[in-house]
Amino acid sequence: MEKKAKRSGMDPVEALTLIFVVLKLTGVVPWSWLWVLSPLWITVLFCALLLAVFVIGARIEERIG
Repeated sequence: MEKKAKRSGMDPVEALTLIFVVLKLTGVVPWSWLWVLSPLWITVLFCALLLAVFVIGARIEERIG
């Protein structure tokens, strides 16, 4: 029997993005939309960097091994 994990709530990136959007729309922060949405694009850049490291590492290992 498989147990399925139930996910409750949001992850920190979603929560931070939502908070920033609400603060921007209510006029509390005068930031540009680039910074309001920064939790999303920083996460994407981080994942792309990790992928690049793994791909480059695999190619180096392939040449050595």
